[in-house]
Order: sequence, then C-alpha cells, then structure tokens
Amino acid sequence: MSAILQYALGFALVGLCWGSSNPFIKRGSEGLEAVSKKYPEGGFRRWRAEMVYLFTRWQYVLPLVINLSGSAAYYYTLGKADLSLAVPITNSVTFIFTLLTGKLLGERVGGVDAWAGIFMIILGILICVSSRLE
Repeated sequence: MSAILQYALGFALVGLCWGSSNPFIKRGSEGLEAVSKKYPEGGFRRWRAEMVYLFTRWQYVLPLVINLSGSAAYYYTLGKADLSLAVPITNSVTFIFTLLTGKLLGERVGGVDAWAGIFMIILGILICVSSRLE
C-alpha cells in the first residue's frame, strides 16, 4: 500500500475517532446547565462544579478519551503526511462520522441534502487522494 493511502486511512481513522465521539460527548454533558445555574455568579466555584460533574460521568469521559486518542493519532500522522491532504480529509470524515453517529443515536439530521453532502465529500476525498497517487 502506498504511503499516501496509508496516511489517508490514518486520517480517516482520526475522523472516525473525532466524529463518532462528538454526539456521545454532547449526550454525556447533558445536565451541565443545571449545575451551572447553581452558581449564577460564575467564577472558580462554578468551574469546579462543572468539572466535577463532567469528569465523574463515564458517559462524558469515555467519549472524551476516544476523541483525545484521535487527536494523538492526528498529530502523529500529521508529522509524516502531506498537509494539503491531512486537513481536508480529517475534517470531512469527521463531519461524516458525526452525522452518521448522530443519526444512529436518533438525532434529527438533514434529509436528502445531508446524504448528498456526504456523497460529495467522499467524491472530493477520492479526487484529492487520486491526484496525489499520480
């Protein structure tokens, strides 16, 4: 397998980690507003209460660890890959996996336009990668 394809797969994996964890992080942080309302003045006490709330919930911590693992893989792969491929592939694939994971969790996502967008993103990634293979 060529180096370009390896990097593209690496960035797709990063997009999977980031995108699939985003909806779960959102769900895991539900209820944070109630904690924040207890400290309307803000400040350190509010921040501490929010951190305790978030980091004592596995529903938040586990997706956050997956997301941060994707970030570590991104920086590792970024040092060896072409930047003009890295950013568009990673951001595009992250969007796709966020949309698909949200859909699997029952969130409402844009209908035909969203699916057309996914198709166009995949087509664009294929064009970018194939242009580098020549």
